[in-house]
Amino acid sequence: MKKFTFLFTLIAFTLTAWADEIPTISPSAVFTDPEGNEETSTDFSGSAPVQAHFSANPENVGAYEAHYEWRFYTQGNEDAPYLVRYDQNTDYTFTSSGTHLVVCYATFTLGTDTVAYTREYWNETGPIRLVISESKLEMPNAFSPNGDGINDIYKPKSGYKSITEFHAYIFNRWGQKLYEWTDPSTGWDGKNNGKDVKQGVYFCLVKAKGADGKIYNIKKDVNLLRGYDETTTSGNQE
Repeated sequence: MKKFTFLFTLIAFTLTAWADEIPTISPSAVFTDPEGNEETSTDFSGSAPVQAHFSANPENVGAYEAHYEWRFYTQGNEDAPYLVRYDQNTDYTFTSSGTHLVVCYATFTLGTDTVAYTREYWNETGPIRLVISESKLEMPNAFSPNGDGINDIYKPKSGYKSITEFHAYIFNRWGQKLYEWTDPSTGWDGKNNGKDVKQGVYFCLVKAKGADGKIYNIKKDVNLLRGYDETTTSGNQE
């Protein structure tokens, strides 16, 4: 009886030790939105462009030979990935709207032994999921660069989404270009060559593209209200 108990204990210990040495993966993703905010998640929603860093996070690899295959696909297209990467860790910038799914197929081999994390593994755990919103872009028709810290910069209205290309221009009434910029989070401060321009009406032209393929050609009069008092009003003018 003692021999049987000893043998059973030895087998259990061996199996446990062997299990502890099996290679494993724990894929993760860090997403960075257009404002530079980072989030570690397996289910992320945001506005394009979204930068992502994917890590396989393998453990217990030891002498095993590792092979990684990151697959990027859209909803319903698991068998037709639009991108495949073969690194342990990889970076990608998402610029198209819709639902993106990412999985890492990992295979570890040692002699005749193979440990694989492929479709069956991901069917159980679920893929990394990223939802990119449809685009939105609106420009105000007035701003008040008077130094009160409220609406001092002419830029897109808050709430713009998934803008992947952006170029804006400011012209005076004679058609002279006073300013241009390519980042929708910034804008015009009401100056030309470092000097304040006069209060009045100017013209804005915006050419942009959204993650959903939408093209924006915005032409708008801009009222520069330098003496406007906004002590009780905040945000961009309609």
